[in-house]
Amino acid sequence: MPNAPFALTLPTPEATEAFAARLAPCLGPGDVLLLDGPVGAGKTTFARALIGALRQRAGLPPEDVPSPTFTLVQTYETGSFQTWHADLYRITDPAEVLELGLEDAFREALCLVEWPDRLGRDRPPGAATLTFTADDGDTRHLSVEAQPALAGRLAPAFGVTA
Repeated sequence: MPNAPFALTLPTPEATEAFAARLAPCLGPGDVLLLDGPVGAGKTTFARALIGALRQRAGLPPEDVPSPTFTLVQTYETGSFQTWHADLYRITDPAEVLELGLEDAFREALCLVEWPDRLGRDRPPGAATLTFTADDGDTRHLSVEAQPALAGRLAPAFGVTA
């Protein structure tokens, strides 16, 4: 099944935050976003903004969204579903992922996973991959690949209509 690609240039952190706010209404429980890219490419900035936008949409107060680099997983109430933010940078064996409870979360929550290469064969087949790259300065480039069903739900955030 072919993937549907999207691409954006995000010239500032505020543009990344605005994109996350546009993407928020397109997502729900069972969606998995694999956030790929080098250190400093904007993965955590995007995740923080997305979680904030989901909480705002649900009428919930703002919440501090720390990087889960050391805790590995942070969970957030985001309305009718939870959002899990995982940072797998420190994972050395894909078997450790199962100990985090991500397997169940992939089915029941919205999951944002930084360093998804650490998932190994446990990478969810229906996940969307968001690849972040950075230029000098604040400019970030984002490319997204998703299976057609998910891509169709994400398209409005990119200004694409069916």
